[in-house]
Amino acid sequence: MDKDKKGFFSKLKEGLSKTKKNLTDQIGNIVFKHKKINDEFLEELEEILITSDMGVETTMNIIDYIKDEAKKRKLEDTAEIKDVIKEYLVNMLQENDNEEDYKDKQRVILVVGVNGVGKTTSIGKIAYRLKQSGNSVIVAAADTFRAAAVEQLKDWCEKADVDIVASEQGSDPGAVVFDAIQSAKARKADVLICDTAGRLHNKKNLMNELSKIFKILDKEFSEAKIDVYLVIDATTGQNGIIQAKLFSETCGINGLILTKLDGTAKGGIAFPIVNVLKIPIKYVGVGEKIDDLQDFNPVDFVNAIFE
Repeated sequence: MDKDKKGFFSKLKEGLSKTKKNLTDQIGNIVFKHKKINDEFLEELEEILITSDMGVETTMNIIDYIKDEAKKRKLEDTAEIKDVIKEYLVNMLQENDNEEDYKDKQRVILVVGVNGVGKTTSIGKIAYRLKQSGNSVIVAAADTFRAAAVEQLKDWCEKADVDIVASEQGSDPGAVVFDAIQSAKARKADVLICDTAGRLHNKKNLMNELSKIFKILDKEFSEAKIDVYLVIDATTGQNGIIQAKLFSETCGINGLILTKLDGTAKGGIAFPIVNVLKIPIKYVGVGEKIDDLQDFNPVDFVNAIFE
């Protein structure tokens, strides 16, 4: 493990310590109490998983997997269960991952999410990551509805040392995206990241606003690879799934950004979100600093919770 990766893994582990305590300490207690894999043990495990934000569907899948594997491998000792759970979770996260090849293609990352989840901050951090890995980046400040959103994004872009296309508060978001596309094309930028409004008066308004932006992207930048990433605040737990479902109905989300993992015991929410929506997590945030948002790695994530 190289130094940077090791440094981030320890940050991830530290960030997920509340989740680990919430989940694995309780599993440890029932393993110590039961010794043998039986119905009583599985019932208690089921309760722990559900109350650790795994959700009912994901919990039932895990329990079924344990039963099947215990039979197949002739497992009897409850101490062997943790590895079976880890195995299921890593497989599930990897199954839903979609590694894309962006070679020779300009990219657009459209970032969506409700206000307060860390959307603007995440954009600044993604811009920084992409710039650090040698990409030229332009950011479009198309959340023109929220006071201070543009100023906040300008500050992050300055820290990340990337260009920003912005307009006055209250101006047309579509016009900002249009200008940013022209700029990205003229400068042959590798990645254009677009911020979007986190809240409009109702779902219909939000849908109309996003569909207008998609039309502009389709008309003006059809040659680019377009990704839509949804930012979810991990501290909201099961609420995050509701948000993800609503945004999925509005636009085709193909990636998730999970923020504020360092301040919550609800990190387990990552699993049902991926399991239920079949959308991969692309980035996880475990701190306030510009380099505290990192690429999501299923094995590291599961190990940070279960090791």
